[in-house]
Amino acid sequence: MSDGNAAARVIQDLRGLASAAAPGTRLPSVRELTVRHQASPVTVAEALRQLVAQGVVETRPGRGTYVAAPRNAPAQPPDLAWQTVALGPGRSGETEMQALLALPPAGAIPLSGGYLDADLQPAAALGAALARAARQPASWQRGPAEGHPDLRAWFARETGAGLRADDMVICPGGQAALSTALRALTTPGDTILVESPTYLGALAAAHAAGLRVVPVPTDTDGVRPDQLAAAFARTGARLFYCQPLHANPHGATLAAARRPAVAAALDAAGAFLIEDDYARDLTIDGTPPPPLAADDPDGHVVYVRSLTKSAAPGLRVAAIGARGPAGARLRAARLLDDFFVAGPLQLATLEFVSSPSWSRHRRGLRASLRTRREALLSALHRHLPELVPTVVPRGGLHLWVELPAGTDDVALATRAATEGVIVFPGRPWYAAEPDAPHLRLTYAAAPPDLMDDAVRRLARALNDGA
Repeated sequence: MSDGNAAARVIQDLRGLASAAAPGTRLPSVRELTVRHQASPVTVAEALRQLVAQGVVETRPGRGTYVAAPRNAPAQPPDLAWQTVALGPGRSGETEMQALLALPPAGAIPLSGGYLDADLQPAAALGAALARAARQPASWQRGPAEGHPDLRAWFARETGAGLRADDMVICPGGQAALSTALRALTTPGDTILVESPTYLGALAAAHAAGLRVVPVPTDTDGVRPDQLAAAFARTGARLFYCQPLHANPHGATLAAARRPAVAAALDAAGAFLIEDDYARDLTIDGTPPPPLAADDPDGHVVYVRSLTKSAAPGLRVAAIGARGPAGARLRAARLLDDFFVAGPLQLATLEFVSSPSWSRHRRGLRASLRTRREALLSALHRHLPELVPTVVPRGGLHLWVELPAGTDDVALATRAATEGVIVFPGRPWYAAEPDAPHLRLTYAAAPPDLMDDAVRRLARALNDGA
């Protein structure tokens, strides 16, 4: 009896069995088939190979042979609808944060984003510092949960002696530090006061913490102290989130004359102020004022400082600090999140900010940001003079431009994307109704020689909607 005839019998037998069985049904083993058809194992294996190629059976190593699912049968999509009921409503701000952090499509010019263009990042110095840190065996061991003592001391000195190293805890980025502060200082249902407009990430974090967000008006000199005091009195809030230096998105810096009044409002309300000092190294013109934490004898200020915005997105290192029981709660809350920041990253950061490379980077960054800001302003003067801001921010990464009355800023951002320029609408930066339509235009994310083309594309998008 030839091997060919034996193989044909095996194929005919298995095909008949498969046609009468449901997909996934187990078929006779190779041993059973060799006995049944008086065929060699090699002949049976060849028959199985042909049937597998035809999609009749499938072999599962170590388990056997099974009836294959029909190749042309439409796959039954998984039913995930139950998750909608189980999860409940989504959190406010999550969609906007995803849009803000989305990478620009190829060929588009980014006038949006919260990080430095790759050309402005000290990647070589950071890479070298990280390589040296990673070669130290001790860097891979567990250190203090609060962070490396010398790195905490560096962040403390940056507050102008307002805080000590023991008051600081290292965090994996400013957003993590902000989330920790909200969780440590509030309970769900509490009220938090914010500037209007304010950082989108703060709004999202506050909503995620279950807080009621109440906006406080600002102008070109920062938050209005009279309105802040009124908001504390009306709401009973015990927490105010603020960016006193080059606030995102509008770029205002809290005027020196207003600082005492803000401090008085905090004292009268018995409240904390989260000082998000993200732009400490992003000043372009003049010398930045000291942090509010530098003059805070009674511990109202909770200080947050990140290096991500001024260095590179991958340098997820920040610090948060406060004195008294608030500081203890912050340190305890950080442990619940992720225990501690990776040792090699902390050591690399410490080496970088302690070396001449850090000073050189900040000097070069200041000059580069000025060049890019002026290039964007010049392009606006040429192509969209009605959008030139009346007050130019003295630092930060953005221009906050007011649009003509009645403009739909969200629709404009969508049209701009079709023209190949990415901008971000102003509406998501408000906790309540916007006072006017705006765009946030970032000058740090694209080289200066692209600014003219970017604004011309934006002008086409604006005119298309007129």
